[in-house]
Amino acid sequence: MTRLITPHDLKRMLADGRELALLDLREELIFSQRHLLHARSLPLSRLELRIARLVPRRSTRIVLCDDDDGLAARGAAALARFGYDDLAIVAGSVAGWAAAGFELFSGVNVPSKAFGEFVEHADATPSVAAEELAQWLRDKADIVVLDSRPFDEYSRMSIPTAVNVPGAELVLRVRDLAPSPETTIVVNCAGRTRSIIGAQSLINAGVPNKVVALRNGTMGWNLAGLACDTGKDRRAAAASADGLGWASEAAARVAQRFGVARIDRAALEGFRAEAGERSLYVFDVRDPAEYAAGHMPGSVSAPGGQLVQATDQYVGTLGARIVLIDDRQVRALMTGSWLRQMGFAEVFVLNEAGDETGWPAAPVLGLAPRPEFAVAVTQLAGLLVREAATVIDLSLSRDYRRGHIPGAGFAIRSRLDRALGKIPLRDTLVLTSEDGVLANLAAPELAMLTDRTVRYLDGGNAAWRAAGQPLSDEPRMADEPIDAWLKPYERAGGVADAMNEYLTWETDLPERIARDGTADFARFRGA
Repeated sequence: MTRLITPHDLKRMLADGRELALLDLREELIFSQRHLLHARSLPLSRLELRIARLVPRRSTRIVLCDDDDGLAARGAAALARFGYDDLAIVAGSVAGWAAAGFELFSGVNVPSKAFGEFVEHADATPSVAAEELAQWLRDKADIVVLDSRPFDEYSRMSIPTAVNVPGAELVLRVRDLAPSPETTIVVNCAGRTRSIIGAQSLINAGVPNKVVALRNGTMGWNLAGLACDTGKDRRAAAASADGLGWASEAAARVAQRFGVARIDRAALEGFRAEAGERSLYVFDVRDPAEYAAGHMPGSVSAPGGQLVQATDQYVGTLGARIVLIDDRQVRALMTGSWLRQMGFAEVFVLNEAGDETGWPAAPVLGLAPRPEFAVAVTQLAGLLVREAATVIDLSLSRDYRRGHIPGAGFAIRSRLDRALGKIPLRDTLVLTSEDGVLANLAAPELAMLTDRTVRYLDGGNAAWRAAGQPLSDEPRMADEPIDAWLKPYERAGGVADAMNEYLTWETDLPERIARDGTADFARFRGA
């Protein structure tokens, strides 16, 4: 049975030190407008796709919230079917929390973003303005610019001359990129967090160089009227023996300072044996290409810089154990040092790689063969030629906009009843999604809402594309795209205003975190 708890009950639970997963079941855009600090965004529409990794232990204490609109009750029923047995709902949910006088937050990845601002203040992380960096570049000063984002973000837009070195790779590769201690190192990202954490990682590691973060990243560069590069592919080479030797010693000192422990394979197996009593997350923090080439079974790819940048997307349970895997150890030790400072008490490093190759499919709860609902690409193509089918696309709106089956209408699974009133309905309704999995899950639900024939496209849009079928970018929105919070540079208009608003939001976070009082970033700061 699902308990109803008060906001004050939840406040006490957040402080009692026991494991807790606080899940917000609203769509991401709604979540981004106001939510509880430690809430993990888990839209009900995609619950089965993410819950097994986000909250792996079925006996975890779980508290659900919504807009007091029934989503939490629906989510609780689904979770109970999947074996989660310690469920509660916050009375009044988000509005109830605010009515009790507690703090609400806007934005996404708030714990990580707030932590970055905390680090800048606590460590006095030095920074440089875009205009000053531009002058250094014009003067051909002895500097190197290191972009700490994943390669796809870097390739989209980058600071001129920048080399891509994703956050956890910085300490591992820096001595090869800046062998002279006279070289000034500038670390950038799109905004602030990864610039600050990246620069401070190098400072903590003891590089002899001057290190600065690019203030406000590529956003600050654009707002200064400077042009970013696009399509660049400058990537750091593999670490040399000397570079690895220095990095290993430096990372070991940082790990000792912040209490990051190393374990062996036997200790990990011991943790796994206790996974019914303690939540365990096993992350491979290496470059994704290394993960695909060989990883430990059961580990999840979580490049270290992104794990620190968006911890709430990977770790759903507060108070859980975390094991970081890295056969060079440097990336795991540095990542672990940041997770410890964020307040995770049990963070361990395992020196392993593994021999499982490729990308294991994420576990999906409730997925089952549904041949009575399935339709193949050729069958759907025939139905469309005869104008005998209406296609409803449950993909994320970002993916839908990039290309979808011609004539398909965008909808959100948890709001299908609304969409039905906005779509011209033909004899057969065919659900599709990115790979067909979400459409498979939703087909029985849609069948309960209509007397028309319901099918789902086997393999989804991926199968449609693979068969060489045409795609369209003409939007047919049967619902609002509330499933996605757009980054400032993804907006259709008002980009500069959105950037300024975002950067102000980030710098205002420490004061709000202090008012909230449920985060203790100083707990494991070390000497």
